Amino acid sequence: MLRRAIELGVDHVDTAQFYGPDVVNDLIREALHPYPEGLRLVTKVGATRDDQGAWVPGAETADLKAQVEQNLRSLGVERMDLVNLRRFERDDPDRVEPALEDQLGALAELRDEGKLDLIGVSSVTAETVRRAHELVGIGEVQNAFSILDQRDRPVLDACRELGVAYVPYFPLGSAFNGGPKALAADEHVSAVAAKHGVTPSQVALAWLLAQDDRVLLIPGTSSVAHLEENMAVLDIVLDEADLTRLDEVGPQPVEL
Repeated sequence: MLRRAIELGVDHVDTAQFYGPDVVNDLIREALHPYPEGLRLVTKVGATRDDQGAWVPGAETADLKAQVEQNLRSLGVERMDLVNLRRFERDDPDRVEPALEDQLGALAELRDEGKLDLIGVSSVTAETVRRAHELVGIGEVQNAFSILDQRDRPVLDACRELGVAYVPYFPLGSAFNGGPKALAADEHVSAVAAKHGVTPSQVALAWLLAQDDRVLLIPGTSSVAHLEENMAVLDIVLDEADLTRLDEVGPQPVEL
């Protein structure tokens, strides 16, 4: 599947050493190394997993540096194209986190050493986006956003203002708001899908791409067929009537 993605023109792979954990990077390296010219490998730091796979804190400056080194080793590269700092201020606002300035400073030191090219932030507020950009200059923001959950629009607006790439995770919604099933059940999404002869999920991805030229998609997949369906989204052009119709999609209730 990874090799087919490259054949189809994918040039941005989003990963993390703690995905799996300790599995995904190995698969990427085994399938694609030596990496094709132009492929951008993006990872995330700020959390770790224990021996049972549970999430544990890992956001202190020493932790961040160690996690970057782990990603370099497991992917078999000397420099990451971009490293996202995973924060928890959106998911767990009461959590006490290390100072943003210290975390970004640690990544900036690695950037100065040539171990990474760009710095990004993930799961953050618009205020943090502006602060991070002011401190170190950022290449992207990776937050949850979809046609079913547009609460992050202030962050998307901040990225547009700053000229920063926006990378929505949960681009088809999530288990908390119905995901693809909710898309298929929505009359507006289904109507646009029928008009173009595509699936509701493809419409949802095309809608994201229509939000801004700097939106980058990272839809997860585990099959070649699904990958090819996702890539076909590039051929879907939503017109003004489509976008107006999709403006009628209401926010889905979040089940906690």
